[in-house]
Amino acid sequence: MKFDLHVHSKYSYDSNLSPEKIIKFAKKKGLNGVAITDHNTILGGIETSRINKDKDFHVIVGEEIKTEYGDIVALFIREEITARNFEDVVDEIKNQEGLSVLAHPFRHFKSPEKIINKLDLVEGFNARSKAEDNLKAIEIAKRYNKALCAGSDAHFSFELGMGRTIANEEIEEALRNGDCEIEGKESNYYFVHGLSVSMEKIKGWLK
Repeated sequence: MKFDLHVHSKYSYDSNLSPEKIIKFAKKKGLNGVAITDHNTILGGIETSRINKDKDFHVIVGEEIKTEYGDIVALFIREEITARNFEDVVDEIKNQEGLSVLAHPFRHFKSPEKIINKLDLVEGFNARSKAEDNLKAIEIAKRYNKALCAGSDAHFSFELGMGRTIANEEIEEALRNGDCEIEGKESNYYFVHGLSVSMEKIKGWLK
């Protein structure tokens, strides 16, 4: 089964993807499920999960939280993460029995090796990262014996499925056991990030 474990909906300040579109295009791309990981909110994950009527398509409620070290993705959570300090963010995720992910560790992170041991997974492939940064992410995961996951970091429909986590069993169990493989294709780095900046400005004007 193939999952995109890093997707942003319209509840992120820089995305326009509706939950309906996410489900529709994810299925077209052959995905078996997605994790909705909006910036500092679980509203997108909750809504996407609510409207999903397909028992064979899985929606994971997640969140991407900005900390002083960089972005942490929380998976399988039930309540919004309110903390912004790294240590408190990790504690909140653990208290919900969720999984914590070191997201795109070489895009903005300051010294990821300082915190990697406190997290459950490393995002070894992020389609919005540069190829060399994804290779470094895989290398640091191997060095610290951390399981890998992957996602597109999609903010627009054409990006969905460009980063995939492959599991031969139930996805949460596979992630916890480190039994996943990752694959994907990098987006045009400057194009997709430029689109997100433009979307953020448009949404700001429309407020």
